[in-house]
Amino acid sequence: MIRRLRKQRLAFITLVYWFLLIYIIAALVWWFISLEQQNDLMYSYRLSELNKDDPSYTQKITQLQEERERKTAQYIGEGSTFLLLILLGAVFVYRATRKQIRLSQQQQNFMMAVTHELKTPIAVTRLNLETLQKRKLDEQQQEKLISLALDETNRLNLLTNNILVASQLESGNYIVNKQRVDFSAITREAIADFTKRFRTRTIQAEVTNNIFIEGELMLLQMLINNLVENALKYSSKDKPVWVKLYSDGNAVLKVIDEGAGIQSSEKKKIFDKFYRSGDESVRTTKGTGLGLYLCKRIVKDHKGTISVEDNKPVGSVFTVTIPVI
Repeated sequence: MIRRLRKQRLAFITLVYWFLLIYIIAALVWWFISLEQQNDLMYSYRLSELNKDDPSYTQKITQLQEERERKTAQYIGEGSTFLLLILLGAVFVYRATRKQIRLSQQQQNFMMAVTHELKTPIAVTRLNLETLQKRKLDEQQQEKLISLALDETNRLNLLTNNILVASQLESGNYIVNKQRVDFSAITREAIADFTKRFRTRTIQAEVTNNIFIEGELMLLQMLINNLVENALKYSSKDKPVWVKLYSDGNAVLKVIDEGAGIQSSEKKKIFDKFYRSGDESVRTTKGTGLGLYLCKRIVKDHKGTISVEDNKPVGSVFTVTIPVI
């Protein structure tokens, strides 16, 4: 219902916009025609006042014609300038309005996603703790519930870190403290952590040793975590995820999945803040639309590049390139 009302309001605004634009252009054309008619009338009136017996009669007619043509050129020039300014302004307003509407919708989707993402780990953790409190369980069952609670806590921590860091990076308040970092070591640590958390998933690793870069440890950990979690999230549970790190003069990190893939029209949009394809109200995949945006910002702050391409036959390949030291 809300989505239908939003579409109807957008359609109404678009209709009013085009009506006003066409009205303004029609008014400009009408004024040009009116001025040109007035110019012709003035030419005819002044021509009728001329004395045909005057020796300079032909010269005066030529002057009147030149003056009429000069006026016409003036009207055309001024009208064209106004028309160009109107069209440029219309394009600017149209693009700005669409961008604002799109951003507003993405922010609304973000709020819906965050609400869901916060409630789920809190509810699971609370349920597990209440079960431990009210029931006497054997040691194996207790460890399982505690492990699940810790997993959800880690997920909640990752979410809050993403929101906090995104806000600080956007405002320029985050100070990147770069140092010499063993990129190979933190990649292995991330893979080990995901393997422990997602015991039913297969994560294949090919990590070259001793790849050092200049960067901030926490941001680089967040980069790897977001890319791997994104690959796990958008691929089937029976499909493996590959994490490859090697050096070709730069540190090259590849995260490869066998999911549904990404449409060509969305390959650039997925790095935008809050962007998630589809309708948030019927989405089944978890997320806030901040993960890949953060990845792009982190890579940029480390003077690197990030891109996505199709995996053959299915899936996606995210490639990060960062200068080594």
